[in-house]
Amino acid sequence: MLLTADTLLTGRELLRPGWIEISGDRIYSVGAGAPPRVADRALGGVTVVPGFVDTHVHGGGGTNFSTAARTDTSTAVDFHRRHGTTSLVASLVTAAPDDLLHQVTGLAGDARDGLIDGIHLEGPWLSTVRCGAHQPALMRDPDPAEIDRVLEAGAGTIRMITIAPERQGALAAIQRIVDGGVVAAVGHTDATYDQTRAAIAAGATVATHLFNAMRPINTREPGPVIALLEDPRATVELIADGVHVDPALYRHVSRSAGADRVSLITDAISAAGMSDGTYQLGPLEVDVVDGVARVAGTPTIAGSTATMDHQFRFAVQHSGLDRDEALMAAVRQASVNPARALGLPAAELESGGAADLVVLDHALQVTGVLHRGSWTVDPEKGK
Repeated sequence: MLLTADTLLTGRELLRPGWIEISGDRIYSVGAGAPPRVADRALGGVTVVPGFVDTHVHGGGGTNFSTAARTDTSTAVDFHRRHGTTSLVASLVTAAPDDLLHQVTGLAGDARDGLIDGIHLEGPWLSTVRCGAHQPALMRDPDPAEIDRVLEAGAGTIRMITIAPERQGALAAIQRIVDGGVVAAVGHTDATYDQTRAAIAAGATVATHLFNAMRPINTREPGPVIALLEDPRATVELIADGVHVDPALYRHVSRSAGADRVSLITDAISAAGMSDGTYQLGPLEVDVVDGVARVAGTPTIAGSTATMDHQFRFAVQHSGLDRDEALMAAVRQASVNPARALGLPAAELESGGAADLVVLDHALQVTGVLHRGSWTVDPEKGK
């Protein structure tokens, strides 16, 4: 299948016009200008970008990954795929030991079957001071035996574990996690600047939703935000939904961290794609009002109701760059950087790569999604 488009971004360059040839579930070739033969589909005045990669998402379409039920996982994955997410890492919140093992075991099977691209454990080894939408009573210090049990249950499907560096045994746990082939992330933390630097030295390479559920910056104690921003080894997640961070902060982080170190995430919960109401996030009840999720009865934000196409539009609109530069930056933040940070296959439109792409109209609304060479959203059918 040969496709042409007025604008095609590969993740490395902008082609205008551009063409891409698909063979099965892989990309055969990509080029600029006139295609090598008559196109099977001339997409016209659209922008084609690599499939989005969401490495921090708890659910969507009314379902949570924490149920570890295949039908719930499929529902959430299908919902996000229609919004352009072609690679997804399922996130779990803090849970009791037996519940956590049950959830990991169930999702590990989904990962082996290719339904999801791995598992992210956001907890239970987090700070009760910065608990956010997690149950403080279930948080605990990292225990080597529990970490080993969880990694064994994951059987190679756990991609990332978020941990608070100030918890007792956290640095040894980070080393253990990294030695197990898993990315260690710093998040939900009240750590000092020095404690965060120690975590990075121990092997942590990701900041879980920078700013959110973190000790804030202080003039005499810079805290984790500055430590993570200034270290080139760290990729920083941002929830660019217009709720979690101000556009000015998004611009500042993008400029200070550089093109390759910002990773957009949704942190979406089951309420994504649904109407306002009451939902569950792990053991906690969450109220959604005007699309904003908060722990019931509190002002605490509880994940998001956003999708990756929303994040992409936010990034382009608020970057402060001209449109082409903004598109290039947003592609790296929504596709290339998150895939690289978690060791997923490269999310670029290049020969030999996965045939995952998103078709966007002038307003950057999704009009087509190709996943592994098959249309999830067909541009010609509009569904």
